[in-house]
Amino acid sequence: MHPTRTFKHPDELAEAWSRYKDHLKEAAKDWPVVQYVGRDGERVEDYPKLPLTMEGFNVWCFDNGGMVKQYFLNKDGLYDDFVTICSHIREEIRADQITGGLLGKYNPSITQRLNGLTDKQEIEVKAEQPLFGDK
Repeated sequence: MHPTRTFKHPDELAEAWSRYKDHLKEAAKDWPVVQYVGRDGERVEDYPKLPLTMEGFNVWCFDNGGMVKQYFLNKDGLYDDFVTICSHIREEIRADQITGGLLGKYNPSITQRLNGLTDKQEIEVKAEQPLFGDK
């Protein structure tokens, strides 16, 4: 076990992940969507669901006294006991982003690029050059 681990057991990382998701629900209040509804145009605020991101989780953990990037990189196998929870977190992030993109809640183009889902096509254009004297 690495001596400077922030999380000593996978359950602690799972708890941090859960707290990060709760944090996003509160952070959504920083991004209100204002609508005017009804006959009198009553002002109503709604809060979007913020997407799960690995970068967001890394930043949140750092701000709350922990580093998590090394758990996901698992350099030299020092975090082998965290492979399962790290895989689950990655898959939950990806599923959230794909579902949000499909439902139009998140920008589908960005979601596609973040998750390597873009449709890549190569188009080759050949232009023949005329020989000397040909027109």
